[in-house]
Amino acid sequence: MRCAKMSSFIVMDIVRDAAKFDDCIHFEIGQPDLPPSPKVKEALYRAVDENRFAYTQSLGLYELRQKIAAHYEKVYGIRLDVEQIFLTPGTSGAFLIAYALTLKHSFNLGLSDPSYPCYKNFAHFMDINPVFMPIGKEDTFELHVKHLKGHRLDALQISSPANPTGNIYKSENFQELIEYCDANKIAFISDELYHGLEFGQKANCALEFSQNAYVINGFSKFYCMPGQRLGWIIVPKHKIRNAEKIAQNLFICAPTLSQYGALEAFDYEYLEEVREEFQKRRDFLYEELSQMFTIDVAPSGAFYIWANVSKYTSNSFEFAKELLENIHIAATPGVDFGSNKTQQYLRFSYTRDIEHMKEGIDRLKRYLS
Repeated sequence: MRCAKMSSFIVMDIVRDAAKFDDCIHFEIGQPDLPPSPKVKEALYRAVDENRFAYTQSLGLYELRQKIAAHYEKVYGIRLDVEQIFLTPGTSGAFLIAYALTLKHSFNLGLSDPSYPCYKNFAHFMDINPVFMPIGKEDTFELHVKHLKGHRLDALQISSPANPTGNIYKSENFQELIEYCDANKIAFISDELYHGLEFGQKANCALEFSQNAYVINGFSKFYCMPGQRLGWIIVPKHKIRNAEKIAQNLFICAPTLSQYGALEAFDYEYLEEVREEFQKRRDFLYEELSQMFTIDVAPSGAFYIWANVSKYTSNSFEFAKELLENIHIAATPGVDFGSNKTQQYLRFSYTRDIEHMKEGIDRLKRYLS
């Protein structure tokens, strides 16, 4: 059975169990607590009033894809054909399109260990082989060309800023990876969902280095629209028609109301306020957790801290359950993200305000002392 290889998404189990405690402190889920721009709400209300409930074309609203193209030119200096941009039901739909375009039955998808667990689960679902390459603090949690050599890969997927480690790939290394993949006919899939949530180090877009890359992004993180379930994928020009066929069959189109709301998501003044707020939270939580745990690499993006808790446990899953049951703190055990020393780590998310996190830090300090 294809699904037999799929592992559970532990963080969602933690979310379910955390709901039992009214006073729970939430460090577990990567969901921003900030609302989207007020302009997004206004656009949603207008769409409802205008009865915008019909399907859109499978590529998505042309006006929204135009705005996404304009965003890439403004932020990265990249000019796109609007037809390369496909709107999807969350980034999950984008991953499925990327894998369907680049990988066949039993093909090999290269992934870092640790990495976002849905990558491997989607691969198993599609009878694709995930090939894991361990990375750690010695690599600043980045894959390098040296990791790829010796593996037969048909596609490589990275995330930058990364989940769960919060690091951003250095520009030189990013370019070397893409050039190696282009030279060896390895499809390059770049998960850029956390772009915009960057603190002191700029995240590169894969399209800065190659027009052959598949770029995935969405509105759930930086744009604070997780429940609208709206993502996008940019595909090479020669893959447009095939991508359209896949989208038509997988999901017909992305959620219509979400698309109309997202027309106002590129509110750059508001988004800078979002980025500044998450940077404040990052600074607070990093300083506090560093006093209790080892942080191998200071996070420079996304909203996660990958904390080495081996001083207290050799089993991060049991440790996470212990913290939840005893002091009502929810954090994600590292084993959700792979098998490379992940028993030594917890992922802490700073998606709640500082006052909320302060209470959690106080509980942790008392408990661990």
